[in-house]
Amino acid sequence: MTTRTCPICDKPVDPAHDPFCSRGCRDRDLLQWLGEGYRLPVKDEQRDGLDSIDSAD
Repeated sequence: MTTRTCPICDKPVDPAHDPFCSRGCRDRDLLQWLGEGYRLPVKDEQRDGLDSIDSAD
């Protein structure tokens, strides 16, 4: 059986913090999402509807 590793630091996963090894790595991942460090790709046709939202500011 292959041991799963934390996506942040590559240490073995702790079941209490799955899929991370610790609360620290879990929190670092959350901060990346909240700080827009991670982004999901958007196709151009999906982006067209969002342009009007961006320009409303």
